[in-house]
Formats: sequence, structure tokens, C-alpha cells
Amino acid sequence: MAVSGSLLSRRRLLVVQALVLALFSTLFVRLYYLQVVGGEGYQAQAADQSVRDIVVQPQRGLVVDAQGRPLVNNRPSWQISIDRNVLDKMDADERTELLRRVGVVVGLPPKRIAARLLSCSAEGAVDGQCWNGSPYQPVPIAQDVDKEVALQVLEQQEDYPGVVADQVSLRSYPQPYGVNLAHVLGYLSPITEDEYDLAEEREDGSLNGASAVGRAGLEKQYDQWLRGTPGSNRVQVDSMGRVLGDYENVEATPGDTLVTSIDAKVQSAVEKALAERIAYLRTQTDKVTGRKYEADSGAAVVLETKTGRVVAMASQPTYDPGVWVGGISEKELAHLYSEKAGTPLLSRATQGQFAPGSTWKPFMTAGALENGYSTSTSLPCSSGFQVGNRVFKNYESGAYGSIGFAKALAVSCNTFFYRVGYDFWQRFGTDVDDVKAKDPLVSMAKVFGFGERTGVDLPGEAPGRIADRKWKRSYYESQKDYYCGIADKPQDGDTSDFVYKFAREFCIEGYAYRAGDAVNFAIGQGDTIVTPLQLARGYAAIGNGGTLYAPTVAKAVVTPEGKVLRRIKPQKLGTVDVSRSHLSFIDDALGTVTAPGGTMNWKLQGFPLDEVKIRAKTGSAEVYGKQSTGWVASYNEDYVVVMMVSQGGTGSGSVGDGIRKVWESLYGVQGERVVTKKAAIPGVVAGDTLPTFTDDGSILPPSTAASRKRGK
Repeated sequence: MAVSGSLLSRRRLLVVQALVLALFSTLFVRLYYLQVVGGEGYQAQAADQSVRDIVVQPQRGLVVDAQGRPLVNNRPSWQISIDRNVLDKMDADERTELLRRVGVVVGLPPKRIAARLLSCSAEGAVDGQCWNGSPYQPVPIAQDVDKEVALQVLEQQEDYPGVVADQVSLRSYPQPYGVNLAHVLGYLSPITEDEYDLAEEREDGSLNGASAVGRAGLEKQYDQWLRGTPGSNRVQVDSMGRVLGDYENVEATPGDTLVTSIDAKVQSAVEKALAERIAYLRTQTDKVTGRKYEADSGAAVVLETKTGRVVAMASQPTYDPGVWVGGISEKELAHLYSEKAGTPLLSRATQGQFAPGSTWKPFMTAGALENGYSTSTSLPCSSGFQVGNRVFKNYESGAYGSIGFAKALAVSCNTFFYRVGYDFWQRFGTDVDDVKAKDPLVSMAKVFGFGERTGVDLPGEAPGRIADRKWKRSYYESQKDYYCGIADKPQDGDTSDFVYKFAREFCIEGYAYRAGDAVNFAIGQGDTIVTPLQLARGYAAIGNGGTLYAPTVAKAVVTPEGKVLRRIKPQKLGTVDVSRSHLSFIDDALGTVTAPGGTMNWKLQGFPLDEVKIRAKTGSAEVYGKQSTGWVASYNEDYVVVMMVSQGGTGSGSVGDGIRKVWESLYGVQGERVVTKKAAIPGVVAGDTLPTFTDDGSILPPSTAASRKRGK
């Protein structure tokens, strides 16, 4: 029994030893597989778990004027960001305390910081406040912080775990010669969630969740060129999300430079002249109403006559374009849209629509001459012209006897053009139901591009309006229920006699294009409206022999290294259907407006018109319930200069002095002397010429570039 028991024990020991050996063999094989066979894969997975991709935003491209002066560039700024991965590893109290501590140093309430840290896809996220970017990207919560704040965060990391302070690039506006140019340059704002999703669908690598995109002006129109391409930094981090070192870097590609046709020196003169006129007019009294002029807004445009390029463009009221940098406050945004403040965000040059008044008459002259009238036609310029039971009067009831088209333009005779409009209406348009009735004056307005967008390379342009039969019928259909509703009710104390009477008449025949509509159209009154840019483009066509251009602001796109990627040529849309002889006649007639006896001459006393020959047309547009809008449109073989002020009074009286100052700046007029015959501003870059770039992409000052060209 003892022998058999000993044998059994030995057998059990052998079994245990075999099992242990098998287990160790299995473990050895598994360890061998993990370390040798699958080691590289597991090392890669471990590396991925400790590596994060951080998007590196590209530096946005510059916007420069025709001589290379920076209109928009970039500046360094200290930015504070928070790494949400570190925040997620904290308990609620630690998180609350950190947000409170950060809020103190950056001057933001913790609730606002928390809203910024929330992903835009999360419940309760507020568009414009939430984060669209990568979940591994530190979320920017404050820009333009003081350097001392950034250093405090960097030096006291134990108090600010997961808080990052670094330098980023923000938009800057150097304002050469003090220019504003806000409506032309535009602004940026953060990409929205929908835009980001669309960019991902299109696999657009130039956009990411932290991108800022152009929202207006050149920033929007040429956003794809200016934005550049983001890079990325892959960094190693520890378990708390702290960066241990770089893993892999992809450099960001800076955006391209946009060269414009704007000349900063001319732009400065235009902005100053417009602002001065508005400020002055607000101190003057309207002789008709006895009230001070409102002068609530205005615009000015300078084009190259032969190319349609925009040399200067100003709008009032305006705003500081830097207000968008780093995010705009609700108060600031409300001001930009405020009607009480004059809606500063609205560009009066391209989006403002106004009755053109007598600046319309040269185009009506073209319509008349192309449809049966002659340059020798003579019509009465009486103090009034009766249509039905209404007398349409001349300005201040002036009368000049029988005159021709040239004299009618020089003295701006309304009754002369009333007769032309009435004649065409009698011949072709007495059937008020015929919306297709021939109307030579309406047709000519459309030939010059009115009633549609000019095609300028700025977004948001308004089309203006040709108030013809078709428009009036359409307007009637859209408004008849409203006005008929007023007319069908007994008049109450809240409805004025004028409104009640208008509603009754409109309800009955508001669709009818009457003789009164035709005569008003002939002098730029009534419901026809234009933008200042449209008017400038029309006068350029008269001045250049009939070519209609789409105005352009941009001239070229250039790489950061100075290589021209794209030249933006003037866009010729076509030729107006007006004979050369008639255009020449109108051109000569507009020359008499600035001569003795013309409506603009009194504002050009002492100006060297023999050397700088200016043609012009003044205009005063009456607006129901408001003071008159003052216009002056002027041009020569080089430039077109248009200026207007809403509720500013008569044309030459309101903006004549401003027009003169712009021409003086263009030709360097000092007293009665012209400094140079053309483009007196030193080094002005006209036509297709571009600034001079060095090999590293920097732009040479005009004087240096000129020296190089001369071989100095």
C-alpha cells in the first residue's frame, strides 16, 4: 500500500509539472507573438493613442492697392485656448474652478467660456459660440489678450492645466493715407457648422472647423485665393493631454496676395471729400422745408473710363473694418444694422438705390436721338408742362425759351424732357393695358445696363430698377390686396387723407402706366432707381465711345513668392446701341455743363478746365416725404467721378465741391495749375500694370520700383 501511494503521488506531481510546462509554453508563445510578430502593430496603436492632430491655420493672403500698399494684412496676436481632453479628466469642481480662474485672467464669464467649449453638434450648442473644430484641437476662447496674461498662463501651468497660450495671426488694416474702404474690403467670421459639413462633403482641404471665411467684399469674393491651405502638427501627449513633443508636422500654405486697382491716395481723397460734404450739409438749411438737411448717407465712385476698373469707392455712413477681428459683440453688430445709425453695413455705392434725377437725362437724350429726334431739334423749355390736370414744373420754375438737346442738358431743363417723354407715350403707349408697348426711353436705359447688376467683383450688389410697364403691373399685383383693403374700409383717424386717397386710386388703376409715369421717367424721377456704381458705369460708356464694362476691383492674384497666378482683365460686356455721332454729340453737350452758363460751372471757378477737360451732369431727385438727393456725375477720357448725398439738396450745391476736390486729387491741381497732365499722383498704376515684387514676395515701394526700372 505504501508503494502504491508513493507511486500515485509521483504521478500527480508529473501531471502538475506537465500542466505548468504547458502554461509557460503558451505564455511564452503569446509573448513572442506580441513582442516579435505583432509588436510593430501594437506599438503603432499605442503611438496613435498618445498622438493628437492639431490643425495649423494658414496665414491669410494680403490685399494691396494698385501700387502694392497693403490694405489688409496680418498681425500677431496672443490667443488663449483650452484643451477639452484635459478638462474631461477633471471632476466637476476642478473644472468649474479652472473656468473661473481662466475667466478672471481673460475677462470672460465662465458661462461664455463653457458655451465656446461645447461642440456644435452637441445638444444646447449655440451657432456662432460653439466649437466646430477637431475634438483634439485646443479651443480658442480669447484673442488679442495682453502678453502678460499669456506669460502668466505659460509660466503657471500648474494653475492652468490644459490651458494653452500661443501666437496666432489676425487681420489688420494698415489704412495707408487713412483710408477706410470697409465696404470694399469686407470682413471675416468663423465657419458655420453647415459650411464645415459641406466642405467635408466636397473634400475641401482648405477649410476646417476653426477656419474664418470671407463674408463680404473682397474677402468673400476672393476667399478661395486668400484663405490658403491649413497644415497640421501631430504631437505626442501624456495621459493628461500635455504635449511631450512633435511627432510629425505638415506646413500650412499661406494664402495668395490680391492686387487691386484701388489707389489708396485717391481713395483717401474721395472718402475725405464725401465725409466733408455730408458734415457741411448737416449744418445747412433746406430753403423749401426750413429744416436742416438730413444728409443721412452718400456714396462716391471713381472708375477708369476706358477699362471700368475701380480706382476708389466710398460709402457713408461707414464703420471700422477691424470691429470684426477676434469676434464682434452683439452691441457692435446691432449698431451696424441699426437704421437709427444709418445702417453702416450697407454699401451705398453698390447696394444703395436712389432716383437718379437729372443725371438720367444724357441716356434719355440717346434714346430720343436714336428714335426720330435730331441734334437740331428745338423744343420749348417753359416753366411748366401740363399733363392732364397736373402741371409738371421746371426747377425753380425757370424758363429758357425754345432750346435744343445740348442747351437742355447744360441748364438741366425738365420741361424739355417732359415733352420728349410725353411724345413717345402719345405715339406708342396710350393703351395702358399693353405691357409690351414700345418705349424708346425705357429701352435705351436698358441698353446702358440699368435695371440689372453691373457684374462688379463685389458680392451683394443691388440691381436697381427700371419702373416700366411690366414692373408697374407686377408691383400692382403684389400690393393690390393691401391697398384695396385700406380703400374698402371707412377712413379712420389713423389713416391720413393722402394714404386713403392713394389707396383708392391704386386699387382702381394702380397697374396703369400713365402719361405722368412717362414724363417722370424722362427726368429720372418716379420709381426708377439706380446705384451710384451703375450710374458711373453708364457715364464711362458715354466717355469711352460706347463700351459697357463690368467694373472690376481686383487686378491680379499673386503667390506669396511674387508669382502672378491670375491676371484679372477688364470685362467688356458689349457696346451700347448708340451711333458714334450721337455719343459724340452728348459728350460735347455735357462739356457745356461745366462751362459758363452750365449748372456745374459755379463750382469749377478757377479750375484749369482748358487742361483737364471735364464733362458733367448735375441732378436733384425728389423723394416723397424726404429732402432731395443731390448728384453730380462727371468724367473725362481718363476717369469717371460720381458723388451723391441722400437728403442733401440740389446736385451741384450738395456735392459739387466734393467732386472738384476729387478731380484736384486725380490731377494734382494746385490753385489754377496742374502738376501733371495725367494721374498726377506719383507712381499711380493704371491699366494692367502690377506692383513690383521681389524674389521673396515682398512688394517694393513705388519710388524703389521706379529706381530699379531705371537701372539705378
